Amino acid sequence: MGRTSRKRRSSLATRMTVASAALLLGGGGLVAVNVYASAHEENPAQRGDGAQQQQQQVATIDCPDVGNGLSDVPDAARSEVDGELATMDSQITESYQRLAASRDAAARDPAFVQNSILQPLKERRSTLIDRIGLEISRAGGTAPQGMKDLAACTARSAGTDGSPPAGSAAPSAPADGGQQGDGGQQGGGGQQGDGGQQGGGGQQGDGGQQNGNGPDASDFVDINSVQPNVRTPRNQRAASRGTFTTKCGRNENGKFNPDNVIVAPGVSNGAHHMHDYVGNQANDAFASDDDLANGDTSCRNQGDKSTYYWPVLRLQNGKDENDAQADGGGKDQNVGEIQTPASVTLKFVGNPAGKVVAMPRFLRIITGDAKAFTNGDANANASWSCTGFEDRQLKDKYPICPEGSKVVRSFKFQSCWDGRNTDSANHRTHVAFADPASGACPQGFQAIPQLQQRIVYDVPPGPGFAVDSFPEQLHKPVTDHGDFINVFDDGLMKRVASCINRGQRCT
Repeated sequence: MGRTSRKRRSSLATRMTVASAALLLGGGGLVAVNVYASAHEENPAQRGDGAQQQQQQVATIDCPDVGNGLSDVPDAARSEVDGELATMDSQITESYQRLAASRDAAARDPAFVQNSILQPLKERRSTLIDRIGLEISRAGGTAPQGMKDLAACTARSAGTDGSPPAGSAAPSAPADGGQQGDGGQQGGGGQQGDGGQQGGGGQQGDGGQQNGNGPDASDFVDINSVQPNVRTPRNQRAASRGTFTTKCGRNENGKFNPDNVIVAPGVSNGAHHMHDYVGNQANDAFASDDDLANGDTSCRNQGDKSTYYWPVLRLQNGKDENDAQADGGGKDQNVGEIQTPASVTLKFVGNPAGKVVAMPRFLRIITGDAKAFTNGDANANASWSCTGFEDRQLKDKYPICPEGSKVVRSFKFQSCWDGRNTDSANHRTHVAFADPASGACPQGFQAIPQLQQRIVYDVPPGPGFAVDSFPEQLHKPVTDHGDFINVFDDGLMKRVASCINRGQRCT
């Protein structure tokens, strides 16, 4: 796999047994398994037991997201809290795997899921929540109230099309390829069309993933059935109209790992799915800021040692990658051939309402939500399309592109900074999106160059691909996300801001 890693002295976090960590926010997730994945298995619902039919078709475990409530964690407690959240997500993944392996028992005994999976999970989560509160208090902070209420998870039914359980937010297509705003207008993106039937999609069932792990045919839509839906704010007189493009390759050298140094520092396999990396070559779970500053870079401009990473995209063609027995790969139900992008464009753009300021070094930004299938789409920022159709963007569907057109996934990162912090406890509140109508930043925030990523894949037309995800997220397109750490030289970052403010096109 070309994985780059280094051995370090174990920290508290690395001594934990961690099978999964949230890419964005720890401690929450949904477990869903096709209880009757095989047509040859007897389905008790067919015996007239209608009250249990939904549970028998798809069993789900929905856990509150503990990380969402941790907005104020002292720096001294960050690594320990991150480790506890990683362990908590490991517990969700382990519960998913247990449910997947016990679908017959769950079908025979309605109490099985509660007694054998949910209650033990609640007890383990409760212990970790107590630890988190204690670690925050020891570091001089105040533990959030009511956290113990987040320990219990529930078993719920989900639609056979893989839709979220009742009560969760339903994702929709964005209006502008990433900004939320009035993105609730689907623009046809939510219309199924006949996308699930094209290219053999209707025959794929679970799309090649293991144990009915997704995606399914309903996760794909014919791009021709989507109406144009991209809207961008007009540039005002004081707008910063320039751009800076950095060329860092397509990960031709095959740097992959399932770590996430932003959310789960010091935790191997913290993402529970494989990432593509371009830019900084020192990035793994144990990389410090000094490691990143001294690392090699794949970027043509050696002053840019930033790290850019995102979940790999795989073909669901039944062929094994060489991580089939590895963490982040087959062990985490991410299977199929990893696709090297046909092209990757990394561009920084200005703000339509005014000038931008230079990003601080080591600023961390995560865009999108790796758990959007369970958390709802409040933080979702996936954007899928096809070459030649990029005025049509999808948030919660993979596109079926016509012959000769390529799949495009793009990310528009948050472009407003609080002026103080390079990260935050939940990895979100130190940055924000500009207003989708005016382009203005929220009060107390200032505009920074906006990173826009465009990743193109030459894959066969029709269903048959998916991004890596946490197993319990079922490889849904809405869970797509991107990660960025700014490791530009200070002088080069100032030149980036100046170039954008002067309206120039720079590289």
